[in-house]
Amino acid sequence: MEKYSIIAGRSLLGLYFLLPGIMKFVSWDMHVALMEKHGMIFIPFLLVAAGITQIVASLSILANRFVAPAAFVLAAMVVVINICLHDFWNYSGVEGAHEMQNFVKNLGILGGLLVLASFDLVSEKRQ
Repeated sequence: MEKYSIIAGRSLLGLYFLLPGIMKFVSWDMHVALMEKHGMIFIPFLLVAAGITQIVASLSILANRFVAPAAFVLAAMVVVINICLHDFWNYSGVEGAHEMQNFVKNLGILGGLLVLASFDLVSEKRQ
């Protein structure tokens, strides 16, 4: 059961980042507008970097290769995204509540990535 749970969790986390990574290029203008709304700078560079990072790291996780480094990179990215794009403290009403919901959801994703990375590191030591 442990093996299947890890495979399922790893696959779901991989897909969670793969699809948005691809969408950063498919829906470029939407992502630029979102980043502009939150006052970000160097938007084209950061958007390309985020998309490539998400795609490469998620494929690594899905392929079960370099899982811990990929999970740690995505975890760092989640922290940055949470601070820069889900800044609920700058909004009120429904928009503030929506940003807070995304912020808290991302904390759960962050936790999953840290658990995945730790599991991978522990399983490497067993081998």
